[in-house]
Amino acid sequence: MINEAKMTELTQAEDMAYFRADLCLYSPESYSLDEKKEICNDMIATSKAMLDAMREDFEQLPPDARAKLLDMLCQSGVETADWWWNVLVGEGDPLYRELETI
Repeated sequence: MINEAKMTELTQAEDMAYFRADLCLYSPESYSLDEKKEICNDMIATSKAMLDAMREDFEQLPPDARAKLLDMLCQSGVETADWWWNVLVGEGDPLYRELETI
C-alpha cells in the first residue's frame, strides 16, 4: 500500500501543477510557449501518477475487498461506474490513454 508521505507528495505535486495552470490562465502573456507546454505536461503527468497510485493500492487489496470498494465507488456519484472500472481495473482513465505529453 502507498504510504501517507507518498500520497501527500503526489497530491502536492498535482496541486502545484494545477495552481501553475491557474496562474497561467490569469496572466497568459507572462508565460512563454515552452512554459505553457511544461505546465500542461505537468498537469498530465501528476494526474496520471495519482491515478496510477490509486490503481496500485487497489490491486494490493484482497479480491473481496476490491469488489466491495469498487461497488462503493461506483455508487458514490463521484465519477461514473465506467470511469472507476477503467481507472482501477481496466486500462486506466481514457483521457490519459489518449493524451500524451506535448
